[in-house]
Amino acid sequence: MVIEVRLYATLRRYSPASATGIVMVDVPDGITVDELLAEMEIDRHEVKMIMVNGMHSDGNRVLADGDRVGLFPPVGGG
Repeated sequence: MVIEVRLYATLRRYSPASATGIVMVDVPDGITVDELLAEMEIDRHEVKMIMVNGMHSDGNRVLADGDRVGLFPPVGGG
């Protein structure tokens, strides 16, 4: 199945081939968000907020074909 992953801010470094931070990932059926992060070699501690199809989610969410996953790092500033 294919999942659209949108990486925001500092997480874009995990998609060097995509300047937009949007990547299509082919994953096995029944994969969770946390398993997707591991497959993409994204450190879970760098992800503060997870959105699936525009709704707040967590790492235990089982994904379905065509889902859109947004990954956001912690917000910093000063």
